[in-house]
Amino acid sequence: MKIYTKTGDKGFTSLIGGSRVPKYHIRIESYGTVDELNSCLGMIACQPDVDLHDREVLKQVQDRLFDMGAVLAADSQRLVMELPGIIPADITLLEAEMDAMEKELPALKHFILPGGNTTISYCHLARCVCRRAERLTVQLAQDAPVDEHILIYLNRLSDHLFMLARKIGHQQNIEEIRWMPRRDTV
Repeated sequence: MKIYTKTGDKGFTSLIGGSRVPKYHIRIESYGTVDELNSCLGMIACQPDVDLHDREVLKQVQDRLFDMGAVLAADSQRLVMELPGIIPADITLLEAEMDAMEKELPALKHFILPGGNTTISYCHLARCVCRRAERLTVQLAQDAPVDEHILIYLNRLSDHLFMLARKIGHQQNIEEIRWMPRRDTV
């Protein structure tokens, strides 16, 4: 199978099920951003300061994001196969991971800025991409059926990435960068 098909040269692509839509379609934006998020998680997982447990969790999340991308790439009205999706246990995993991280972290008493080291910054970048994926998927849900577990999962995942950034900083003894609001008036 060749990697290039030439079927998208005119700005259209096929959904699972056979429908063709323009490449700027909200469905394409939605699953394309989930794919971008998956790449960000791969970048985080290969950093040397990410422990084995978090690498394994990130791998599970990447698998779920790939499942999610397939569901979002499908024309549900023309689909003839069943696709794996997001189930409540996937959401529970993220929540349990955040609860465990919260137990080892100091209480959050201020807003923090992304940064501190490369891995922490990658976590925050992934969090922002995740929020964008969530916004686009919510927008898609206004016009087409979207499983609510997908929306919940993206919401929890962005929180998980925030907590992971804090955990990595804490493990590396990197002080969080506090946001200092401007004191003078404009």
